Amino acid sequence: MSDELKKLLDQVHSGITTFDFEGKQIPCIQIEEKRYDEILSKVAGQPLSINTDLNILHDGLGNVFVEVLLTFSKGNINEKFLIDAKTHLVFFESLAEASLLALSSPKSHYGKDNIFMIQLPRQEKAQVALEIIQKALLPRN
Repeated sequence: MSDELKKLLDQVHSGITTFDFEGKQIPCIQIEEKRYDEILSKVAGQPLSINTDLNILHDGLGNVFVEVLLTFSKGNINEKFLIDAKTHLVFFESLAEASLLALSSPKSHYGKDNIFMIQLPRQEKAQVALEIIQKALLPRN
């Protein structure tokens, strides 16, 4: 394993999951409770947009990481999460299907309360990203 691959693996965000919401699997990034509360306190009750970028990093050997960047239009909030697509492919499949992304704290009740939902404006972008991820997961000879 290369040093660069080890470095990326060390940076991977551990709070990646999905949950069922009205029959759909919703991708969810769990963040520490204090940070979650800070974000909500800055944006609660305000109209805002959240730019969601997916930067796909791969080595041609089947190792794929996705940097999820969230830029909030209010509160000067920028969040970056690195996700190992090899172990969390279902996260990206559900993102492409539902066109929703959830943020939660460890105390959130999935699908019920204390979940911050982000609607992706262009579902086709998530679908194209999924195709790129799936192709990159196949090692090239």
